[in-house]
Amino acid sequence: MKLITAIIRPEKLPEVKQALFRVGVTGMTLTRVTGHGGEGEVIQHYRANTVVLDFHEKVRIEMACSEPFVEPCVRAILESARTGGVGDGKIFVQPLDDVIRIRTGERMNSALTPVNADDVQRQAQLAAVGRAEAP
Repeated sequence: MKLITAIIRPEKLPEVKQALFRVGVTGMTLTRVTGHGGEGEVIQHYRANTVVLDFHEKVRIEMACSEPFVEPCVRAILESARTGGVGDGKIFVQPLDDVIRIRTGERMNSALTPVNADDVQRQAQLAAVGRAEAP
C-alpha cells in the first residue's frame, strides 16, 4: 500500500478528480494549500502599495492506494494535471505500514476500499495484465 500525495494547480482539480474516478480511485482528501517552488514571484499593486506574492495557491490531494491502483493513479494525475508550465506541481508516493478504519477496526485494503472494491481491484489487475501483454 502507498500514500499518494499530489500538489496541483487549483484549476486542474475537476479534471484530476474525474481522471482518478475513471481509474477506480474514489477515496481522497483535499486541502487548499499555499507554497513556493519553481514559479516566479507575482507582483501586484494594491492601493498604491506594491505587494509581492511569493506563495501560490495549490490543492493537495492525498489518497491511500493498494498496489494495483498506484500506477494508474499516478498516470491519471500526470495526464490530467499537466499544463506543461512551471508550477504544475508534484506527486509523492510513500509506503504505508498500516491503515485502520476507525468505525469497524478493519485493516489494510479492507480499510481503504468501498463495498465494490474487490470488483474494482480485479478490473485494475486485469487491465494491468492486458497492458503488460500488449505488444
